[in-house]
Amino acid sequence: MTRNTSEEQLILVDERNRATGSAGKTAIHRAGLLHRAFSIFVVDARGRIVVQQRSPDKYHSGGLWANSCCGHPRCGERTIAAARRRLREELGVTSALSFGFFARYQAALGNGMHENEFVYVYFGRLKSAPRPDPAEIADIAHLSFDDIGRRIARDPHAFTFWFKHYFRNHGAEIARLTEQASRLPAM
Repeated sequence: MTRNTSEEQLILVDERNRATGSAGKTAIHRAGLLHRAFSIFVVDARGRIVVQQRSPDKYHSGGLWANSCCGHPRCGERTIAAARRRLREELGVTSALSFGFFARYQAALGNGMHENEFVYVYFGRLKSAPRPDPAEIADIAHLSFDDIGRRIARDPHAFTFWFKHYFRNHGAEIARLTEQASRLPAM
């Protein structure tokens, strides 16, 4: 069953992450309105980060590599619940998630789309083999933190803006938190 994500209502926020209203997903990304989002870094038993290549059919950043999963909470939905939901929908997995840090970024993405997000960043340990939804994900890879950094340096245009932002501005936190997540039991 295909979801109509263009009509999904997302949470608009101010610079302090206080909800100020809601608007449709496409309208938010066309106008570059500040909204709430989440990103997830899931690691395997060897401490490698599961990264995804976005489907070329995505409404923005199609075909680019990104972190394990990302998305938006719906109106009335807790951010952690939304993160768990999208992890199941996109990667076909469940994971105990822990909050890592907040991120804030803004960028023009091309194709008339803009990101302007207040992001909750979560970390977890992979419990089972991913079963990616092909409508969302073209490919997945399991890469070390250092390997991701080398790949971004070698071919930055192959990665989403937000993934590069996280590595540039939160690299030490990602390295520490993914290492901690790799030691968690696969519950």
